[in-house]
Amino acid sequence: MIKLGCNAMLRAAEKLPHPAKEDPGNWIEVSELVRRIRDWRLDIVDFQLFRGFASKDPAYMRALKILCQHSGLPIGFLGVGRGFVGEANGLGVALSAPELDQRIAEVKEGVDLAAFMGAPLIRLFAGAIPPESPDRDALWQTVVSSFQQVCEYAATMGVLVGLHNHAPVVAPSGDDVLRLLHDVDRENFTFILDTGWWPGAPGTAPLGPRSSDDFYAHMEQTAPHASYVRAKIYKIDSGREEWLDYERIIDILRAVDFNGNMSIVFEGQGNRCSDYEAIGLAAAHLRQLLAS
Repeated sequence: MIKLGCNAMLRAAEKLPHPAKEDPGNWIEVSELVRRIRDWRLDIVDFQLFRGFASKDPAYMRALKILCQHSGLPIGFLGVGRGFVGEANGLGVALSAPELDQRIAEVKEGVDLAAFMGAPLIRLFAGAIPPESPDRDALWQTVVSSFQQVCEYAATMGVLVGLHNHAPVVAPSGDDVLRLLHDVDRENFTFILDTGWWPGAPGTAPLGPRSSDDFYAHMEQTAPHASYVRAKIYKIDSGREEWLDYERIIDILRAVDFNGNMSIVFEGQGNRCSDYEAIGLAAAHLRQLLAS
C-alpha cells in the first residue's frame, strides 16, 4: 500500500521578505506543520533541514521526534545538503576542496541527525551536468565519489541515502539518474522520485503547465528504482492538481508495484485559497486516487 504523507516545509508568506532564503523567518515552524499533517490524517512526515526549525539543539530535535511519535507520524526522511558540484552560468564547475569538504560534512551531520530522530533515509540533490561544462568527466567522478563517501558513512549508522532528481546543475533525465545509481553502486543508495523536476516538467524554469508531457517518460524509466516519491503540488484550488497528471503518475507507480511513501510537496502557484486549504485539497485528491 502506498503511504501518503507531507513535507513539513511551508513559506511564511506574511513574514517575507527576508534577506536570506534560509532565514528561519521565511518558514512556518515545523511543529505547527506536524500538527496540521496529523489533522489531515496523513501517514508520514518528512523534513528539510533546517527550514522551519526553531533550533538545532538536541532538546528541540528530541521534542520534535516525540511530537511526531505522539502524532502517529513516522519520519520518512531528512532533506540535507546542496549537492557536490557548483554552478556558474548554467554550467557545472568544480567546488574548491574546502567547500566540497564542508558539503560532505553537512551531509554527515544530517546522517547523524537522521539516526538520532529515527529517520531511515536522508535526501540529497543530484542533477545533470551539462555537456559543455569544463572537465565534465572529472566533475561527474567527484559527484560519484562524494556519494560513495557519504553512503559508506551512512551505512555505519543504519541510514539510507536517497538520490533526489533535482539540480545542481540542471534537472536530470532518466538516463542521468540510472547512471548515477549504477556508478555509485552502494547497497544503501536509493532513489527519491520527484514528480515535478525533470527536463520540461513544471518545476523547471519557467514555471507553468506544460504543452508537452514528454517528462512522464523519465518517471516511467526510473520508477522501478524509486523507494520514495515527492508529489509536487502547484495548482490545486479546483480540487485536482492541474499542472501534473496524478492519475497517470499513480498508474506509472502501480505498474512497477511501488509500495513506498508518497509525500506532498506544496509549491503553490496562484491558488485562490490559503496554503493550508490547498494542501488539504491535495491530500484529498491523492488519497482518492490511491484508493481507486
